[in-house]
Amino acid sequence: MPVGIITGASKGLGRALAEALAARGWDLVLDARGAGALKEAAHGVAGHSTRVEALAGDVTDAGHRAALVAAARELGGADLLVSNASALGAEPLVRLAELPVEGLRRALEVNVVAALGLVREALPLLRESPAGTVIAVSSDAAAEAYATWGGYGASKAALDQLAAVLGVEEPGLRVWAVDPGDMATELYTAAVPGDDDPRPAPAMVVPAFLRLLDERPASGRYTAPALLEER
Repeated sequence: MPVGIITGASKGLGRALAEALAARGWDLVLDARGAGALKEAAHGVAGHSTRVEALAGDVTDAGHRAALVAAARELGGADLLVSNASALGAEPLVRLAELPVEGLRRALEVNVVAALGLVREALPLLRESPAGTVIAVSSDAAAEAYATWGGYGASKAALDQLAAVLGVEEPGLRVWAVDPGDMATELYTAAVPGDDDPRPAPAMVVPAFLRLLDERPASGRYTAPALLEER
């Protein structure tokens, strides 16, 4: 069975993607900071009769990242790494003039530094896989200038660039930065409280990720809305 590592997998897009992959027979290593929510998510994912290892921790901790990769190795390797865990930098979001430097630092540590650290830890296993894949969950805020989204968007823009360079440096892998578009998630609610405009559930976006895994296009940046429209 293929093995995937998914960070930020206790809720939202991470959990929805984990459930979809488990339904396809993937064994999974799941990460999140909240042990209770992660345990509940892992129980639901394991209902598909695949092996699921749930490790609660902070992706900024090098020891935790090593444990995630070690768990994947025990399951047989790593065919997919999804960097989905994200930090906003401020909750709710604020203009740059009010953004705490510590908040920006946290966003960069979680969204960029930890993502690269996990890739580096997992690279030996990913290179051994005949279909080694890295997915960096991006945002339209990485490419567009939205008021109050500056710190978060800057971190995701940096993540996009890391993914682009990794795709060049590791031609044997597929490396995709994927902008999932608007979704109804707790992260968005924390970012913009009171915005109750209708948005798709994360499960509605997952088919875009599955399409990438099925068709394996060239490394690059993709948007879920475009992938779904083209089906």
